[in-house]
This record gives sequence, structure tokens and C-alpha cells, in this order.
Amino acid sequence: MGKLALLGGEKAVKGENLELFKWPIVNEEMEKKVLDVLRKGNMSGTDITKEFEKQFADWYGVKYALGTNNGTSALHCAFYGIGIGPGDEVICPSITYWASCMPVLSLGGTIVFADVDFNSLCIDPDDIERKIGENTKAIIVVHYCGYPADMDKIMKVAEKYKLKVVEDCSHSHGTLYKGKLTGTFGDVSAFSLMSGKSFAIGEGGIMLTNDKEIYERAITFGHYQRHNELTIDYLKKGAGLPWGGYKYRMHQMSSAVGLVQIKKYKKEMEEIDRAMNYFWDLLKGLPGIKPHRPPENSSLTMGGWYNPLGKYNSEELGGLSITKFCEALRAEGVDSFPGCNRPLHLHPVFKSIDVYGEGKPTNIARAKRDVRELFKSLPVSESIPKRVFSVPWFKKFIPEKIEQYAYGVRKVVENYEELLKYDEGDPEEIGGWSLSFSR
Repeated sequence: MGKLALLGGEKAVKGENLELFKWPIVNEEMEKKVLDVLRKGNMSGTDITKEFEKQFADWYGVKYALGTNNGTSALHCAFYGIGIGPGDEVICPSITYWASCMPVLSLGGTIVFADVDFNSLCIDPDDIERKIGENTKAIIVVHYCGYPADMDKIMKVAEKYKLKVVEDCSHSHGTLYKGKLTGTFGDVSAFSLMSGKSFAIGEGGIMLTNDKEIYERAITFGHYQRHNELTIDYLKKGAGLPWGGYKYRMHQMSSAVGLVQIKKYKKEMEEIDRAMNYFWDLLKGLPGIKPHRPPENSSLTMGGWYNPLGKYNSEELGGLSITKFCEALRAEGVDSFPGCNRPLHLHPVFKSIDVYGEGKPTNIARAKRDVRELFKSLPVSESIPKRVFSVPWFKKFIPEKIEQYAYGVRKVVENYEELLKYDEGDPEEIGGWSLSFSR
């Protein structure tokens, strides 16, 4: 192994390698469809969006799909669809992006945070059961960074306590859990489709469900122009105005892009999967690091590998801080940062902030109990920022280039003792409240 680039050696990665990371992949058909919408002045219609919804629903094998202007809106519609209201408790993993749960606050609900399983980084089914109270109404499942949550155990808990299940699939487009697509297990699911996601249409979101009432409630909430689709009497009586006061229509230049993405996503996803697994296979056996991916020969997949992560064990590298480890990776040309989403249960908005001026913290303003978590109450979630790191998200399978990145990682791991001499340790806070782009 050569001298570390951080200490004056030559970088492992040569050039910028933009072809490995360019995303989304735009083709001529996509450009034509977008220009057609633009030239016809059809940006604010619904015809193209409805066709996109139909094709997305067919892909997932569900009855209803509702396009929205972003993934947060899709989640908001989902929560209203299942009837979340004042005093209702919703259990959510602490390690996730804020949009997985924050729309609950605007509906008067209460968010109860559960710990995550370190293997998957998804919600821990055992901790869900510990957090259930008399006012618990739903569980939010996030298939974090493409890794499918343990849906068998989660659905058993939901059935036992008669809870609704909302799947946030914003990281898991095309991910399989035991051969079945994530987003098809719960009562309703929601996806972000913005340009940074693995299924990217520019900006947008989509909600899926097999439940007609959930679907139509979501329409009443933020899609007033589509109230002619309502069939349920109590909803039809209020037709004409958005019940939530929100306008969540998907932009048709985005839905036009989506129609093309559906055609080509499977092939793109397969290439990403091949590239990412090749990268991690090159690093097998190294101490201190492991991939965040399902076991080999399992019936679980990573979909488009949104925001791929590695797991870090400082003890196996002499106590080297993850901060110094990632600094050395970046010097080699391997773009990497420590941590992921910081634990949401520690953010003031869920502990002390009165968003709506109700005289008490918003998250417990309508609650029958104080559900706020204290520091060190969710030990796995609180340990994760120092135990995971980002790795390059390869969009193309170009072995000779991927091998350079793997060499850069290997070089750092095998020279960790040199880094220990310059290690100043980790800062108090690692990671951020967002992963990359906004949802």
C-alpha cells in the first residue's frame, strides 16, 4: 500500500469520474415529453399525472396512486388518509429524515420515537411494541437508505394492536422484502421522487394504497381539482375546496419525466446494484468496515441503493475516530462523511418548541402522556452517527474506476496506525438533519 494522500502520498482515485455519478440519466424521449408539456402550456393539468399514477400503481400492483408535488406532501396526504388527528400517537424511527413524521404535527398528532435495529438501520420491531400506548394509531416504517425493514415482525405487531402502517419508501424505490416490493405491506405508502432519489423525476412524490377511503381522503385534503373522482358520500359533501387548505398537485413536467423513468428504471437499478455490490465485494475481510446491505443470497434487495452507507467499528482500527477515517478517505478521492441523519428525538422541535402557540411543546400539546425521549433513551439511534459513513453512490458499472475507489478505502484501512498519530477525535455532534437534498 502506498503512502496515504492525507500525509502527502498520491491519491487513489484519478480524475473526476463524472460518468459514474451523473444522475438522473436524461434521454431524448424524456426531453421530448417535457418540451411537449411546456409547449402546450399543460404544466398544471392532471392528464399526464393520472397516466403516471396508473403506471406506478401497476408496477407496484396496487389499486390507487396519487401524485403530489413532493414526498413530504405524499406523506401528509397519507397521514390524513388514515385519519390521524388530535391526540393520536404515531410511532416513528428516530433515525430518518424529518418528513417521515413531521406532517403529523400539523394534524394535531403526537410523534413517539422508537429505536432502530443496527443491522438494517430501520425501526426495531421490539421497540415498537414497547412504545405503544392507549392512543397509538399508526406505525411509520422507513426503509432506510434502501434496506428493507423487517416487515414480517412489524405487521404482526400492527395486527396485534390494530394499528395502521405507513411505509415511507423515499429511499427504497424497487426494494424487495422477501420478493415483495416495499410499499405494498402497510395500509399506505409514500415516496419522494425528487432529483436526488434513485427514482428521480425532478420534483414530486406519490402515495400508494389499496384502501379506497384512504385514497379519497387524500384527494379531499390537497387535490381540490380532483373532487369529481370522489365516490364516498361524506367526502362528496365537502367537494370543491381542499379540506386541509393545501394544494399538492404534481407538476406535469415531472410526471412526464416519470413516464419515461418507469420504462428505464429497472435497468438502471440493476446496474447500480451490480456496481455497489462489486465495490463492497472488493473490500471483503477488511477490519473496521462493513457494508449496509442484506446478507448474500437473501431474499432482500437494496433497490436503487439511495445514499449508500458503510458501518464503522473504531475498535477494530485501534480506536481511530470516524471523523479522521473519513477525512483520509476524502483525501484519497473517495467522497465520504461520517454519520447520517441525526436522531430526531434529540431535536428541540420534538422536545420544547411550541410551533403553533398552544402554550406547551407542540409534540405533546394534544397528547395524553409525555412521550418525549431523554438523552441516552434510544441507545442504538444515538450511537449511529459515529458508526456509519457515506460511500460513493455508483450509477454505472465501470470496474476499473470502481476499483480505484475500493483501493482508496483499502489504503486508509490498512494504514490506520499512521492516522492514529494525528487523530483529534470526533466532535460532539456528527451527521445532519438531512441526508443530501431536501425531500
